[in-house]
Amino acid sequence: MIKIALVDDHSLLRMGLASLMESQGNTVLFEADNGKEFVNKLDANNLPQIVLMDINMPEMDGFETTQWLKQHYPGVLVLALSMYDNETSIIRMLKCGAKGYILKDSEPAELKTAIDNILSKGFYYSDLVSGKLMHAINKMDDETDDLKNLVPLNERETTFLKYTCTELTYREIADKMFVSPRTIDGYRDALFEKLKLKTRVGLVMYAIKNGIVNV
Repeated sequence: MIKIALVDDHSLLRMGLASLMESQGNTVLFEADNGKEFVNKLDANNLPQIVLMDINMPEMDGFETTQWLKQHYPGVLVLALSMYDNETSIIRMLKCGAKGYILKDSEPAELKTAIDNILSKGFYYSDLVSGKLMHAINKMDDETDDLKNLVPLNERETTFLKYTCTELTYREIADKMFVSPRTIDGYRDALFEKLKLKTRVGLVMYAIKNGIVNV
């Protein structure tokens, strides 16, 4: 039995989702109209395993709420459930910490598959999300193609970059590389500066585009 929380400012949709979740044998711990209400309703002693998170909400939207969860309760997994299918929203939500992203008009079977995959694998990338991400990668400025030659990476930076493309946290990467988390922060900041990037998503996209990792 999976413990779920629903965050959406449309009450009729929430009611339908709650009914669907319970019919699939899950437990809906609580519902919230927006991120602020969600945060207030969270019980540290009885946390949901998965949060079905809308994006466009008043007071505290899905981006901000997901980022807050990532910082305070990283073990709580977020599945974005949105009407928006544009790559900007998808990439931003994944960057904030969402483990999956599906549209509100998806079939119940896909929602169940997404929840099961997030719990078993740690993520769910639908054909929509995969397509949008690859399109975003292909749209990256051509100048990034030259960065690899202009600013060569040393062996440790390359190793770190490869680990960055996995589900490992920075602390776990530090353990893998037998260095301190502070050293890992140094590798990350150095790559941000060298490659003119600002986020982990940017590092991943750079690594894929330049053949450092394969997908």
